[in-house]
Amino acid sequence: MTTLEMTNVSYAYTSAGKQQRILNEVSMQFEAGRFYAILGESGSGKTTALSLLSGLDSPTEGQIQYEGRDIRKIGLTTYRSRHAATVFQSFNLLTYMNALDNVIVALDLSGQRIKGKKKRAIEILGQVGIDEAHAKKNVLQLSGGQQQRVAIARALATEAPIILADEPTGALDEKTAMDIIRLFQQLAHDANRCIITVTHSAEVARAADHIIELKKQRFVERKRIVEGQATPAR
Repeated sequence: MTTLEMTNVSYAYTSAGKQQRILNEVSMQFEAGRFYAILGESGSGKTTALSLLSGLDSPTEGQIQYEGRDIRKIGLTTYRSRHAATVFQSFNLLTYMNALDNVIVALDLSGQRIKGKKKRAIEILGQVGIDEAHAKKNVLQLSGGQQQRVAIARALATEAPIILADEPTGALDEKTAMDIIRLFQQLAHDANRCIITVTHSAEVARAADHIIELKKQRFVERKRIVEGQATPAR
């Protein structure tokens, strides 16, 4: 089932009186239970594509639909809080809080009625490999990889079926990066989430079920990897 769809999406902005086009009539479908990598060089427009998919920006032309409905008609705030969670390269954690409280805040903002939020937050952190001892540490005391896991835990706390990640391994060493990619594989295949990440790394992209290459303002190539044949992260 198609969870998210871009149809003839273009994006442009005006600078110094001239229109700068970033994306040109891009169309793509994304399904639940799959891990997608949008691959492109710096400046190719991949982060813009992610911003549009996450509802942080709106297309100049075309539309983005979640389960058949234009996300603007759903309401971008509702879409971002309940349907599509974003994991940023810079983590965007609340640095005056510990990891546990960061996740509890995400639970509060999601609008879910949950009893025992602390217990639920500890469970979610455990799912991404953060134990209770580390959960009680200020996030600045955690390593880069641990902070990225907390950021992913916050996304999971929203119960959003779509998780979008902007260069999630860019600030991490190779081993930690592959640990994060394995986690994305698990979330897609075991938790039936739709995972979409943008990356400039061919190594990261090879671990995805689908590689979408962005060149010259368009998705010009789509390589489908047969189910079960995605390159295992090492």
